[in-house]
Amino acid sequence: MPRRARLLASLAALFITASVLAVGPAAQAACDPFTAPVYAGKAPSPQDVLGFPLGSQEVTDHQIVTYLSAIDAGSTAVTTAQAATSVQSRPINYAIVGKPSNVTPSALATLRADAAALRDPTLSQSQTDAIEQSMPRILWLAGNVHGTEESGADAGLQILYDLADRTDCAARSITDDSVVVIMPTQNPDGRALETRRNAYGFDMNRDWFARTQPETDGKVQVLRQYPPMLFMDEHEFGNPNYLFPPHADPEYAETPDQVHDWIFDTYGPAMEGAFNRFGIKFHHGAPYDFFATEFGDTVPALGFQAAGMTFEQNDGTALDERMYHHYTSAWASLSAAAALPNLVSDWHDSYVKAYREGVNGQLEPNRVFQPKSTLYQQVPDVTVREYFLLPSPDRRLELHELVRRLQRMDVSVSKLTAPLQLSDFHPYDGTGDAPAQPTTLPTGTYMISLAQGQKNWIQSMLHDESWIATDLTYDVTAWSNPLLLNLRGGWSGAQIDPQAEVVPPLGPVPGPTLPAHVPSIGLFEIPISSRGFEAAGQFRWLADTRWHVPYTDVTADDITSGGLDGIDELVIPDGYTNYGLQALGAKGKKALRAWVESGGRLVAWQGGAELAARAGISTAMFNTSNTDMPGSIVRVALDPKSPLAKGVGNSVWVMYDDDDRMDEGLGMAPGRFPSGVQQVDGLDIGSSRLAGTTAVADERVGQGRVISFSIDPNFRGWTEGTWRLLWNALLGPDPTFARSTASATERRTAVAAARGAAATLPRVGPSPMRIGVPLGESDAAVAVLRDHGVHAFRTRLGDTAILLVPNLHERSSEQYDFGRTLEWLRRGGVQVRWAHFPE
Repeated sequence: MPRRARLLASLAALFITASVLAVGPAAQAACDPFTAPVYAGKAPSPQDVLGFPLGSQEVTDHQIVTYLSAIDAGSTAVTTAQAATSVQSRPINYAIVGKPSNVTPSALATLRADAAALRDPTLSQSQTDAIEQSMPRILWLAGNVHGTEESGADAGLQILYDLADRTDCAARSITDDSVVVIMPTQNPDGRALETRRNAYGFDMNRDWFARTQPETDGKVQVLRQYPPMLFMDEHEFGNPNYLFPPHADPEYAETPDQVHDWIFDTYGPAMEGAFNRFGIKFHHGAPYDFFATEFGDTVPALGFQAAGMTFEQNDGTALDERMYHHYTSAWASLSAAAALPNLVSDWHDSYVKAYREGVNGQLEPNRVFQPKSTLYQQVPDVTVREYFLLPSPDRRLELHELVRRLQRMDVSVSKLTAPLQLSDFHPYDGTGDAPAQPTTLPTGTYMISLAQGQKNWIQSMLHDESWIATDLTYDVTAWSNPLLLNLRGGWSGAQIDPQAEVVPPLGPVPGPTLPAHVPSIGLFEIPISSRGFEAAGQFRWLADTRWHVPYTDVTADDITSGGLDGIDELVIPDGYTNYGLQALGAKGKKALRAWVESGGRLVAWQGGAELAARAGISTAMFNTSNTDMPGSIVRVALDPKSPLAKGVGNSVWVMYDDDDRMDEGLGMAPGRFPSGVQQVDGLDIGSSRLAGTTAVADERVGQGRVISFSIDPNFRGWTEGTWRLLWNALLGPDPTFARSTASATERRTAVAAARGAAATLPRVGPSPMRIGVPLGESDAAVAVLRDHGVHAFRTRLGDTAILLVPNLHERSSEQYDFGRTLEWLRRGGVQVRWAHFPE
């Protein structure tokens, strides 16, 4: 069958199937959600506007905008608007579809006001009842947050047309009492450029709480106007079978109970019934958990009390099939939402429950939900009623950022107008159980009470410890905003009556003041690997939009041919070191060494810092990390005499993502993981191995200088606390080096040692997956992977073997077959204790 006809045939088979989807007895009696469609022929179809049927070819970002405009103009059931403009100035438009009387400008204004009112847990019962009787449900469908995962956008357009034009009972059951917000593409630049990330290299499915990118920021602002009760986020991946919830463990403890119940008891079974009905293969759970509040499922859940769900379709099938599968999961979920008898009132009650927990200082306990899961860490029995952020002139911008971030998620923030005495103040220490101490908080301290409808969001953003329920995780295990921004503060469980005033809404964060003389900065992006594209792009974003610092992109050919003339400083962010060295070649490495020795300042981190060591420039020594700390926040001690510590203090919190360990070599260590017990927020297995190692090295090289970071000081644009280190590295003065320049012989020896150490690091390609298996099963695990053509590197952590598994796509982590890799191991009888997946 020709591809262009396959989608229509698939949909026809779907619609004429006689069996009934299980979404509730009342709904079954009234209408089969997958009944044969009846079109009015009034709304323009995608084929009418675009000239081809959906599924026969990919719709471009421009065609998406064209169709949304056409259906808005041609249907009274649809209104559209623009949420944002992308980095490259492409519009991000969305449509609201429903009964015509529900999508007029006045009706939508009422809807926005009513939704805001129902998010207020103190709303009177009479006002609540009046709104709940008339307010439509707000259901969301979004696609294409990753630019190379196209089919969700195409499915969204088909659903938009069906809801706008169909007159059958299945469509009417959705639109009679609901409005559906459809954002076909969240990443038009990535769609146009054929990249997973946006134009600045950000994975925007990890940008939800930070909202660094205009695409994310505009989208979340629309969610605030039309807060979802259901949010569906459509993706693609390498696994052969479709994935939809229920999700895997761990689930973040503060996930609202109602959200969990909707996902596990309503939407999951509805999709399972539909996929079984139509013979579509699927699976649940692993590797997708519900832990870090950064994604398109967890942020709608914690921030909006919505059933947030991630859908994943195999990217290797034809477009029409991918679109058909996404259509099925979304339509089944929309139908299930329409059949829930008390969706609006239950949504409001979830805010009320959160508020009452906040009044009582009650944190939710950890639970596990999958049969083979074992509880790893329980939330302690502590009472938390307020969080506090201490004023500090050196933290003015970071405080502004966090207060504004909270306000823009509808959190009320107050400021003390008089000192406040507390007998049980617990300062942030990354453990969540710092001993209580009597403290007087000064005037100007920010106070955030948990007695709000946004209690779950507040706890998620301001916690001191994430308390993970299992040690098998998909992404980071820590994201505490005060720690990421290196702010001082803490929490209390006291019942207080402070003298305070509500902080009015804050505007955008101003940029830091540039010095009188700004050096000429070059940026070398390690080529080919997505790690290099991502890290360099994120530095560009920081320099362009937050610091307003000029820079020049420098290629390997530029370095080789003298292009560093006139450049004072060179930034080399993370990337796959081998590709950087191959691009430079012997001539480029020699030119780079000569430039540094002649007075250039090289600032590099992770793969970039390893490149400096392997190129014979830096004497920093790198070794493989034997830790299981995927995205944990760790405190690093700073040398206050170093200019890198200016405005930072005696310590800083860093994002540690199982990074390679570093020793400073012939340089100094202005930033070091302390000896002894580490302070860690997030999963902490093996942190003792970091003790005494170097986080930041500062080394004189001839007349120049190399500053090396073992961690990413700009991790996803989240780590504003370590931005100051990077700012000082680029724009601060040189230190008075305590150690004199080594003799030529000593330096040659140190350079050789650094090269040798870096050369022994595992070369498993960019963005490897880390898998922990029992030590006694490591041989079997390696053999299983070898049978599938995968050669893993292994190291040891106690009684666990850590497997570093290469990305099967070798030169990019755009599409990673992590689920299939885990399935190979399990089928081979290997126990997977934990796994950490790259972006």
